[in-house]
Amino acid sequence: MTELSELVAASARRSVALGLNQGTSGNVSVRAGGGICASGAAGAFMLDGIGGLLITPSGRDMTAIAAAEIVPVAMDGSHPQGMKPSSEWRFHRDIYAAFPEAQAVVHAHSPFAVALACLRRDIPPFHYMVAMAGGDDIRCATYATFGTQALSDSVLAALEGRRACLMANHGLLAWGRGLNAALALAVEVEALCGQYLRACQVGAPVLLSAAEMAEVLEKFKDYGTRD
Repeated sequence: MTELSELVAASARRSVALGLNQGTSGNVSVRAGGGICASGAAGAFMLDGIGGLLITPSGRDMTAIAAAEIVPVAMDGSHPQGMKPSSEWRFHRDIYAAFPEAQAVVHAHSPFAVALACLRRDIPPFHYMVAMAGGDDIRCATYATFGTQALSDSVLAALEGRRACLMANHGLLAWGRGLNAALALAVEVEALCGQYLRACQVGAPVLLSAAEMAEVLEKFKDYGTRD
């Protein structure tokens, strides 16, 4: 568990350095296989053969999270007594269940994403990099109280066919095939939020057509791969 937990803790700290999070806001997780073991106040805890996830703890300063604080959470929500996972563990768990290719999830309260999410607006195809999230827009999930199953359900609806979404009056969420990929996508979505908000201050951005975005999505299928 130590190596994987350190990767999660390091990614949480990096999310602050990248400007995605501050203070105790946000959370990071990685998919974990069965056999992960941790010690809580009530003794040893082990993920069963189904596996689960490793997630940042609740209410901790993201700049100071250590590997020993990363919490294993089973798919049924159980975790070691004496360890408190992020209140948002439900949508992390549900993303792993819904998207087999998802290996890491990053949730952030980054400034531009929060601003746009408070307007409850999707990000339309104003720039071709919107396609990095998997579709021709980035949806804003409907509002629900943090830490609830209702929020998880809303997030999953917004993520259909996508790897990222905004969360109304809340922030952004991105998943990837690894922690670096999830962080990189979160950074890209935050940048797009800032660019879209600035463009809207001048006027209505000219949007790319469905055909133009379809061409980009096709090109992105091997984006970043070597010949």
